[in-house]
Amino acid sequence: MGAALLGLPSSAGAHPHVWATVRSEIVFGPDHKMTGIRHAWTFDEFYSAMAVQGLDADGDGVYSKEELDPLAKVNVDSLKEFAYFTFVRAAGNDNFLPLEPPEDYSIDYDGTLITLHFTLPLQTAVDPGTKAVTVDVYDPSFFVAFGFAEKAPVKVAGTPAEGCTATMETPDREVAEAAKALSESFFSQLGPGSDYGSQFAQTVTVQCATQ
Repeated sequence: MGAALLGLPSSAGAHPHVWATVRSEIVFGPDHKMTGIRHAWTFDEFYSAMAVQGLDADGDGVYSKEELDPLAKVNVDSLKEFAYFTFVRAAGNDNFLPLEPPEDYSIDYDGTLITLHFTLPLQTAVDPGTKAVTVDVYDPSFFVAFGFAEKAPVKVAGTPAEGCTATMETPDREVAEAAKALSESFFSQLGPGSDYGSQFAQTVTVQCATQ
């Protein structure tokens, strides 16, 4: 069976242990409100190889949708405990907006890398024309390092109002480099409530021009 994202054994090296390249779509409904986030996460070669082990049931060397569907399900199920590594806020609000369980999830495998696709609906749609909305994708424990793709990292989709944009902050590379020097013992001492990984997040800001 395939491996869940946080079910892999840790190596002796320091965090992170898994790398994921993120592409996201900010989804708008017919009323021009933001209804959710559609993710595509492409994982590193090592994790991808581990994840698909044993999934080619017919041994034909091709990983069909039917063979990969169980891997998609086990991964989105395992992500629930970690809030899907997706943290959404309205401007001026410290609390995260609640998310519904993933929809339309699937996995693609190109022979080297797997890409997990899924949509996270917001429990209640929000209007970025009233307040800007921020979206962060990160693992608080930094076991998984998320980074947005260099090309087409984020875009708006669905039926946004005219003037809606999604812009991404540039990460602090000095902070990321400093983390590489930390030992595994440092990360093992982080408590369950640690938010260490948030400092590596590339915040996406969604806003729409007021009408």
